[in-house]
Order: sequence, then structure tokens, then C-alpha cells
Amino acid sequence: MIKFHNTLRANIEEFVPINPGEVKLYTCGPTVYDNAHIGNFRAYMFEDLLKRFLLFKGYKVDHVMNITDIDDKTIAGANDKGVVIQDYTKPFIDSFFQDIDTLHILRADHYPRATEHIDEMVHIIKGLMEKGFAYEKNGSVYFDISKFPKYGRLSNIDLDQLKSGQRVESDEYEKENAVDFVLWKKRKEGEPYWTTPFGEGRPGWHIECSAMSAKYLGLSFDIHCGGVDNIFPHHENEIAQSEAFSGQEFVGYWLHCHHLIVDGEKMSKSIGNCYTLTELLKKGADALAIRFLLLSTHYRKVLNFTFDALDQAAASVQRIRDFLYELNNRKFMEESSSDVPDIIREMKNKFDSGLSNDLNISVALTAVFEMIKKANILISDQKISQIDRDNLLDAIHEVDSVLGVLKEVEDEPLPKEIMEMIQKREDARKSNQYELADHIRQGLLSQGILLEDTEDGVRWKKLK
Repeated sequence: MIKFHNTLRANIEEFVPINPGEVKLYTCGPTVYDNAHIGNFRAYMFEDLLKRFLLFKGYKVDHVMNITDIDDKTIAGANDKGVVIQDYTKPFIDSFFQDIDTLHILRADHYPRATEHIDEMVHIIKGLMEKGFAYEKNGSVYFDISKFPKYGRLSNIDLDQLKSGQRVESDEYEKENAVDFVLWKKRKEGEPYWTTPFGEGRPGWHIECSAMSAKYLGLSFDIHCGGVDNIFPHHENEIAQSEAFSGQEFVGYWLHCHHLIVDGEKMSKSIGNCYTLTELLKKGADALAIRFLLLSTHYRKVLNFTFDALDQAAASVQRIRDFLYELNNRKFMEESSSDVPDIIREMKNKFDSGLSNDLNISVALTAVFEMIKKANILISDQKISQIDRDNLLDAIHEVDSVLGVLKEVEDEPLPKEIMEMIQKREDARKSNQYELADHIRQGLLSQGILLEDTEDGVRWKKLK
């Protein structure tokens, strides 16, 4: 049984999808007015862990992640640069896809862009107006929150504080300003616009997700994710407009991850701690160590990003890589006489039960490293058979289908000149030129190549 914390009811609930064996998943994607930073990737990483675990459990997942390529921020950025909005957003969209591939984030099945779904938005807005949930004022169209009594369920807003009749056109606003929100914005000078039955203009931010999720997942679907900062007003408004239009429940399970802070402080460009992935890689960080760090704190807890924590994450990833290295480079017995089957079974049970309990990643990771510790002892005591070794490799790669922290190719060949240096050292050792051999070994180590002399000959591994 899988259980998730459902923000809608503030409770951990058993997950039961609408259609058995299938999960329809919508995750809030990037607003492409700038390059994504590590705070954004904290949310994308949590959503990737969720999706990978659902796939691990055998579900078919239909995943939609929107791209917000028109809103207040993208328009302001395009105008500031003096370019059309498509030219302004393109490099940020390209960068986003490059970054998620670098971090081993599985791609969604659909990446709808807001500018390509105006007709779907107009359809919903017309329906809301016809049903009396929306009204036109000064050329813009607004949702009347007084007509939707369930408004505020997700964010626990005090219904007495709702300011029906007061309107706001800003895409983002504070919780205490719960007012009628804009669905369609009247055309303004210097902004992109579309011609509709209710006038020329452009969509508000909130209607975009309702329209795109309805097109690709239907009027009701299983899981909607995002950061806690999306709960209000964005997700609250999505629920109101979607359920007012359809007359049915919009989403069964709402999952939200907490903020990422840096060195105990809120991220801010003014203090220089709002890191992009490219900036971290330039500082020498391992992309998969960044991935490990971002997923290793439970999604509903604040994640404090520090470079010490990143070093610890790199060490954890290296521990897994070293374990694979041992399995791939030692000789093992022909017949099994170890406790490996029990060790693997125990790990898989704990890994599964941990993630089944609201994605408790700490329990899952502890199970993996406990297995590695126990297996390493058996390896040192030469109590591992070839079959045990194969089963351990399968187990590690099985859990990595969820964790995603291993390289696609673990045993990349060394360059020809490095292999020649290794052979030169071997020749020096055989001719008792130990000083030369040691000099070559240190030179290779400075290049990130560690040599290990074993009974079976020299072995090498790459170091970060």
C-alpha cells in the first residue's frame, strides 16, 4: 500500500488512482523568464522521485509538465530585451531541458506551452462565464470567488477574509489578498495578445494549467504536484476554476514540497546564493551528487543546501560507485555460501516500505547503504559467489531506477595515453624500479586515476 500526504485534506492517505494500474500526473514546470535555479530543481527532483517510484511499483504514468512561456515575468523580460516573447523564452527552455537531462530527471510525456493552448483556455473561460462563475469588467474577465463556496480548502484560507468583488490582475499575490482573480487580461500596449469573444488580450497565469491539464489528462486526474509556494494563489485558483467549469473533483491528491534554502538563508540574487546548475558544475560539483543531495531530504521538509552537504552527497554517491567497482573487478567463488539473498531481500523490503510511506527517502537510502556495508564485509571475507555478485548488481541497478544517481556507463574506458602510463608503471614494478613506479602512480592520482595492486593484478578507478 502506498500512502501520500494529501495537502487537500492535510492528512496521509492511501493512494488509490482513478484507473487501477494507471497514474495521471501533473507537475508545475518552469516559468521561462530566467534559467532554473537549485530551488526549482528541488521541486523537479521530488517529482522525479515520485514518478520513478510509481514506475518502480508497476504503474503506467502519464506525466504532464507545463511550460509557462507567457506571464507577467516573461513579458517584462522580453520587453526589457526588446525581443518577441518566443525569442526571449527559447534559450531558457533549451537550458531547462539540458539541465534536467544532466540531473537524470526523467522527461515528461507532454510539455505543453501556454502560448500553444489559448483556444483551450478560451473554451473554459467562456464556460465559466456562461455558468455565472466569471464576469467581464473593463475588458478583462475575472473569476467570482463568492460563487464557489469551497474556495480556500487547499490553502486553509479563512472564508470570512475572502474579498469577493475586489479584483486583482497580478499573477502572484499574497494570501491575505484573496480576491476575484483574473482569467483573461485586457490587451495592453507592448504585450502579446489574442482575439477572443471577450476581447483582445492574453490569459492570466492560473487558467493556463487548468486548460493544459484538462487537454492531456482529462477533467479529473490523480496527482498534482508543486512547491508549497504554489498552494496559494495558483493551485487554489486552479481548483476553483476547474471544478466550477466541470462540476467534478479536479485532483485526487495534492503533493507539495517545501523550500530550499542556502546556508540557512533564503535564496537571493542580491546575496549571490541563487545558484543555477551550470554555476555549480563550474565550481566542480558532480551533477549526480547534486541530484543525491536534492532528493535525500524528505520532500515536506526544508532542504538546507550547503557545500559541506554537497561534499557528503558526493561521498555517498561514490560509496555506491565503489561498491559497483568491487563487484565488477573482483573474482568470486563458483558456489554460493553466503547470506546475500537475505541481505538483498531485507534491503528491498525496507526500500519499498520507506518510499511507500509518503516517499520516506531516509529509510530507503539507509536500507541501501546497510546492504552495501554487509555485502562489503562478505566480499572482504571472500564469501561471495558469482551468482551473489550478479544478484547484488541487479539489486543496485533496480533501486537506482528510482534513485537515478549512477552513470549510464560505469566502466568508461581510459584514454590510450593513461593506459600506456599504467603499463609503464607495471613494467617499472617488474624491473624493481619502485621509485619510478611510485612517481607514475602519484602522477596518475593527480589526474584522478587511483591504482590498486591486488593479487589479480592492478586495478584502476576514476576519482572525482
